Amino acid sequence: MGGMTTRVTHDHGTPLTAGWEVLDEMDHRRAWALFDEKFRFEPRAAKDSALSIVEPVPSLTFDFRPTPAGNESAWIARNDAVNAEALRCFVTEFADNPVFIVLDWQHQSHSFDAGSHAAAGPAAEWRKPVYPWGDYCVFARDDFSEGTFSQPWHNTLCVFGDRMVSTLGRTLSTWLPVLRTDGQC
Repeated sequence: MGGMTTRVTHDHGTPLTAGWEVLDEMDHRRAWALFDEKFRFEPRAAKDSALSIVEPVPSLTFDFRPTPAGNESAWIARNDAVNAEALRCFVTEFADNPVFIVLDWQHQSHSFDAGSHAAAGPAAEWRKPVYPWGDYCVFARDDFSEGTFSQPWHNTLCVFGDRMVSTLGRTLSTWLPVLRTDGQC
């Protein structure tokens, strides 16, 4: 019997899978400028306890710290569950246009067509996961009105916007602790 594996692409040298396109430099800069303006993004050192964004209203911020130490299977299952639930919300809530901007701090930015990604089935890997790992990562509509922001140093995920909070936020809150609502403890 084989071990569990997650479908997150850690090797960024691999070809992009269905639904993923690299943003050109101008679109990358434009997206980061809008995100910075809207959320007052300030990257923080790992030891810094301050938040890196001003969490918007409405939003829910989830705590991912309770993963049992050394339990890789639990981490993989949680990672896959969060990504699968985010994908479900992206394609059902935004069925008319399931395209998101994906920003990854100090890395390439992407356009993510959740519908194409979902249609590719098991062959589709997550170039960047919604689940917080490694670096700041944003999945958002191009106007940043709806989406997610992962803050790896705090091991949190902020879900923002009316539709994202009422879908992804609602389902994640059934099994993950909520740290903040609308940016407040």
